[in-house]
Amino acid sequence: MKKTFEFKTKTIVATAIGAALFTLLMLYVKIPTGIPETDVQTCYGVGSFFAAMFGPIAGFLIGFIGHAISDATYGAPWWSWVVSSAIALFITGLSYSKLKVDEGRFNFKDCLIFNVFQILGNVVAWVICAPVLDILIYKEPANLVFTQGAVAALWDAISMGVIGSILLFLYSKTRSGKGTLSKE
Repeated sequence: MKKTFEFKTKTIVATAIGAALFTLLMLYVKIPTGIPETDVQTCYGVGSFFAAMFGPIAGFLIGFIGHAISDATYGAPWWSWVVSSAIALFITGLSYSKLKVDEGRFNFKDCLIFNVFQILGNVVAWVICAPVLDILIYKEPANLVFTQGAVAALWDAISMGVIGSILLFLYSKTRSGKGTLSKE
């Protein structure tokens, strides 16, 4: 039985790799949406894969570290969105204990569970946390930040839903399921 908040050596390694990939993808693999400072980010699809495979703590750290480093390359982290990235991947990582991808299973039900968690994570992070923190910390105009948050929630949910689901499905096919080996 997987524990939701376990943090082993392989989780630490996966977190470091996930944060590095998140940073690189956030910096170099994005598609503009037409809304200022809001892009379709492939990093969330990869981050959601790591969160679902290694849990909410790994997801939180990948989002926090990856987004903070990415922002720092442009000057200074935009903390409201750094925290929101961490929250989105933390909530997505709560699907970890409910999935059996590492046992070779990622069926329709598992995909549905993963996507419910990631959509919930994106809504909480981008529709609630990011705009509220932008207003409180940076005194940003409400109409702008709520528009940015809604667009980010939509596109990040699509990125996680497509890229994350595909990665989880493909990875599950590389694993042996229980009882799949037979003695001849």
